[in-house]
Amino acid sequence: MPLPDFLVIGVPKAGTTALHATLTRHPQLFLPSVKEPKFFLSDGPPPAQGGPGDAQTYQEHVWQRAEYEALFDPAPDGALRGEATPFYLYDLDAQNRIERIVPKAKLIVLLRNPVDRAHSNWTHLWAAGLEPERDFIRACALEERRRADGWAHFWHYVSQGLYGQQLDHLFRRFSQEQVLLLRYRDLRDSPVPTLDRVCEFLGVETGLLDAVPSENVTPFVADTRTNAVLRALLRNGGKIGQHFPVPLRKAARGPLLTVLQRKRGGRPQLTPEQRHAVLPYFVEDIARLEQVTGLSYADWLTVGQEPDVID
Repeated sequence: MPLPDFLVIGVPKAGTTALHATLTRHPQLFLPSVKEPKFFLSDGPPPAQGGPGDAQTYQEHVWQRAEYEALFDPAPDGALRGEATPFYLYDLDAQNRIERIVPKAKLIVLLRNPVDRAHSNWTHLWAAGLEPERDFIRACALEERRRADGWAHFWHYVSQGLYGQQLDHLFRRFSQEQVLLLRYRDLRDSPVPTLDRVCEFLGVETGLLDAVPSENVTPFVADTRTNAVLRALLRNGGKIGQHFPVPLRKAARGPLLTVLQRKRGGRPQLTPEQRHAVLPYFVEDIARLEQVTGLSYADWLTVGQEPDVID
């Protein structure tokens, strides 16, 4: 039965959606239309509850093996099969499942300055109407409580950025030759040579991919009284509409989001004060990342914000 030859395993808000969209254009590669099937995140059904919006996300998991394998059935003969679920790097149990089921798979990792990644993650959920905490620093501080309450991976703004810990675990299970480590800025600033690196790593023809589209870039959502009402409706829609069919509740979400995200531009910028407050979460792990990879990430301790140009 068909299983993936390669996986884009991390990290969220670092260009994985854009990379997925780009690789689908390569004639020697096949990626299913389902982005983030999340198969390796569980050994069985995913949880039923969590933070705001998590219940609906869990329903979208492709967790049954037959259903997962069917995603790759349309692959042309000879094409390499792959998928992109950027939570696989963070979830150490997912890494173990990948080793057990597809031990020879090639793994692609995109890393981004963890402070910028966390802020982009918070902005994404704020713009989706799901994040109830309007203060980014406070949202980071709430992570331990949210994890204890079973909120899903995407809410783990700090822990998602502990790459040293995650890669240390990964390299104990896969050879470094199986892993391609990239940076968000590589894909953003030098897309063509970066895409050629990906193709060379996968063993397919280079020079065929010449651009990375802007995908899933978070829109601007102002903190106004009207938007506060819209966000409350989006967070509590399941409870408010519990007497209505699930398809109807899902159908209502689209129009609410359209109104909430009606303005473009002017996205909230990460301030120096916010960076100073959040960076200490990551300093020790950045040192561990450098030890694990043999690469320098010292610029993450000093540089300014990396804007969401791609995602």
